Amino acid sequence: MGERVKIFAIVALLGFMAGVIAQLTAVFVIPWIISILPALGGLTSYMVAGCAGAVLTVGLVSAWAYLTGNKNR
Repeated sequence: MGERVKIFAIVALLGFMAGVIAQLTAVFVIPWIISILPALGGLTSYMVAGCAGAVLTVGLVSAWAYLTGNKNR
């Protein structure tokens, strides 16, 4: 049972960090990109959100795979 609690705690910590990154992206990165690339206007927030989602998903899956690696060694 201790391993499951550890996994849940790590996933919760990663989720917290993902929320902080999402908030910082929404407040600082998206307005900055819109000011640099005004032609993209409405698409910029979707592109940033998609990239952030991809990075966070790869990070979460990598952490899960690392923590639940092969136990036969």
